[in-house]
Amino acid sequence: MKKLYLLPILLVLILACNVGPKQEKAAEPEEWIQLFNGKDLEGWTIKMNKHQIDENFNNTFRVENGLMITRYDQYEKFDGEYGHIFYNTPFSHYKLRVEYRVVGEQVQGGAGWAVKNRGVMFHAQSPQSMLVNQEFPVCIEAQFLGGLGEGERPTGNLCTPGTHVVIDGELVKRHCTNSISPTFHGEEWVLFELEVRGDSIIHHIVNGDTVLTYSKPQVGGGDVPEGYPIPEGTPITSGYIALQAESHPFEFRKVELLDLSR
Repeated sequence: MKKLYLLPILLVLILACNVGPKQEKAAEPEEWIQLFNGKDLEGWTIKMNKHQIDENFNNTFRVENGLMITRYDQYEKFDGEYGHIFYNTPFSHYKLRVEYRVVGEQVQGGAGWAVKNRGVMFHAQSPQSMLVNQEFPVCIEAQFLGGLGEGERPTGNLCTPGTHVVIDGELVKRHCTNSISPTFHGEEWVLFELEVRGDSIIHHIVNGDTVLTYSKPQVGGGDVPEGYPIPEGTPITSGYIALQAESHPFEFRKVELLDLSR
């Protein structure tokens, strides 16, 4: 009869061995795509106002010392040659990291609003679809501003050439909306991040802090070029990423992307 008691005892021991904290599956490492390879402009396409596609007027965009930079040392005077350098692949859902800094002095002829001013354009039309005399693509712009030595001048702002967005349930038609970021008066490096989820939600993040959030980007406004084939009000769910040149020298040491659509 004693043998009959061995079975439940064995069952208890087996169950006890199987009880305990579950082993969580290790998180897979994030696969960030280096859009800028640190050596050259491979994978990028240049479009400058008043010039044909791929014409890098006055060597405005270049790579020096492992940095992607914009320079105006070959200009006698700036005359509206607003430029954009587009990454060749469009994206819809992603995180983007850009490390940038503003340097030097604005070229003669640049507009007052363009001092220490440039940005990253996203959900943009392709460079091939831009007109020769088109200053800015239809897109959403995360605007980078440097401080002017005194006063507040936040960075990571929103500008909307040819587009509108929704903030706090309201369709916003003004051209630019300031973020709540601090002001950077010097030539320090700033880490800017975008989190883009198609047309559902977009976050601007400066040095780790979320400084602006909005949703529902769509075509609209007076900056839409004549003959643009997409009707006003059309949601913008994807597009190209471009870095801007507006007459003040800038430098980039990192441009990388985490594709969230997979």
